[in-house]
Amino acid sequence: MSNGLLRCRTCHRRTSLTAGTIFQDTRKPLRMWFLAMWFVTSQKNGVSALGLQRVLGLGSYETAWTWLHKLRRAMIRPGRDRLAGSIEVDETYVGGPEEGMRGRQTETKAIVVVAAEKNGNGIGRIRLRRVMDVSEDSLLSFVKEAVTPGSVVHTDGWRGYSGLVKAGYQHQVTAISRGTELAHEVMPRVHMVASLLKRWLNGTHQGGVQNHHINYYLDEFTFRFNRRNSKARGLLFHRLAQQAVAVDPAPYRTIIGSENQATE
Repeated sequence: MSNGLLRCRTCHRRTSLTAGTIFQDTRKPLRMWFLAMWFVTSQKNGVSALGLQRVLGLGSYETAWTWLHKLRRAMIRPGRDRLAGSIEVDETYVGGPEEGMRGRQTETKAIVVVAAEKNGNGIGRIRLRRVMDVSEDSLLSFVKEAVTPGSVVHTDGWRGYSGLVKAGYQHQVTAISRGTELAHEVMPRVHMVASLLKRWLNGTHQGGVQNHHINYYLDEFTFRFNRRNSKARGLLFHRLAQQAVAVDPAPYRTIIGSENQATE
């Protein structure tokens, strides 16, 4: 071992302990990464890039922003179990007000599909994902990815969910517009999750999340929500550390995509 690199006895190639993890090519000590991970997991509502920059004394906002996005990629375990049992599914819209838009119409808002397990009168696990539209293809693709076949999927009467039975699910439909109950009364769990999501985005992140990055914020929200009853914050840190070495590296140029500047 020299210069922090390990040499394989078989092929004699050199590599580092952080190769193939989110820490790959980092110029900062791992201790600082662990401090960032602890700060992110120990705060109930998470932390913004500006907050992380301040607490760690990082030289630039860009570094803190990039670190948070790397950590968000480690918050979702590859091959995780799908939701099961009885599930509420509905869409919500994230973004500022739009004039002239009605119903499921939108021009600039992000469409987020929410799935929430029923756990008695409470909420079990959740799944969230941004979709480009509310077509049957988009909505069924989300359900297939998030929910175990055979589960009861409770939706409103939107036609985009009409293929659920054919896809192998039990479909419970409540036509909101024809009933006397309000949407948040018929499907309280998904509406509660949507409300908490928007409060979190507007509070911790000041509502400045860009649509092309929102899935990673949804992953962070899901990670926190599904572990909200954990009595030991150290368990969240332990889980994030485990998954940080199990996901592929995410270079800065990959994170920003076609954007020239990372903003939050």
